[in-house]
Amino acid sequence: MKLPSFRRMQRLFPVVVALHNGEEAFFMPKWVSAHRGQLPLHPPADAILLGLLLLTFAAFAVTHLSVQKGEQSVWAYLLFGSAAAMLMNVFVPHIPATLFFHQYTPGVLTAVLINLPFMSVLMIQAVRDHWVSGIRALRYALLVPFAIGGSILVSFAILWKLAH
Repeated sequence: MKLPSFRRMQRLFPVVVALHNGEEAFFMPKWVSAHRGQLPLHPPADAILLGLLLLTFAAFAVTHLSVQKGEQSVWAYLLFGSAAAMLMNVFVPHIPATLFFHQYTPGVLTAVLINLPFMSVLMIQAVRDHWVSGIRALRYALLVPFAIGGSILVSFAILWKLAH
């Protein structure tokens, strides 16, 4: 089976992100409220929705710039790192949260059924098609997810402090 090229797949990246974030936007505010006592942070619904909107917008912007700037550009590496973040997001927190709570957690369906296969193939094709390479790709695959995750945690912590 021949996989589609990175160039063909990269334009789908923000669509996949939007689908996943849409699932979370629809279910997360109510779910967070219902599990308030079990979560270390429980941001208000408007903070959740704003964060998801910003992440979706960023996915479209990074994709557009990676298409424009091409192979080996900083934007191609940022897209690669963002795909790594979406792939890691399947395993932290979606699958563990679903197992811990013994119930559906917002985002787990698109994480497992769409993000896991799509992001895996997208990242493989980025390397195979020489859009990214070597230690630089590894650095972006590690640093971008931590930067995104850290900024989400810091934002939620600040909003939580402001609310209390």
